[in-house]
Amino acid sequence: MLNVETMVVDESMNPVGDGEVGEVVHRSPQVMTAYYRNDETTAAAFAGGWFHSGDLATVDRDGFITIVDRKKDMINTGGENVSSREVEEILYGHPAVSEVAVVGVADAKWIEAVCAVVVRRDGATVTADDLIGFARERIAPFKVPKQIVFLDSLPKNPTGKILKRELRSMLGSRR
Repeated sequence: MLNVETMVVDESMNPVGDGEVGEVVHRSPQVMTAYYRNDETTAAAFAGGWFHSGDLATVDRDGFITIVDRKKDMINTGGENVSSREVEEILYGHPAVSEVAVVGVADAKWIEAVCAVVVRRDGATVTADDLIGFARERIAPFKVPKQIVFLDSLPKNPTGKILKRELRSMLGSRR
């Protein structure tokens, strides 16, 4: 964008290397200056003088940015970061899955456990074990859901976006 500086940085605000995941930050005269009456959120959003988007991305050697997930949707399981979006894309590949949302749920051993909330296609009879086995064949073991919850529908806002915060609340997330 014109007059916008963008970087992908690690937690210490250092640019990430090719293919490494970091947060997208921006700085520009047209970026907002504050959250209305919310100094704490403003300070966090503008840490280091850059606006923190909350988007996680990689940068390739040509400088192209690829969004991989939202920071708040990243799951920390056993010290490993798992992109909820990556697990969702795998499960969407199963013919019995109509909709899926992946969240981290509190876990005494793993910090967070990967949990998939699934809506089955009409007439489908897929089980949790079926979906776990399907995922196990396609992604690293630490990314495989430890829990599958089936619902008739996922909570959504008026524009149709899945409300993961409601799922986290329902399932007992750490956040």
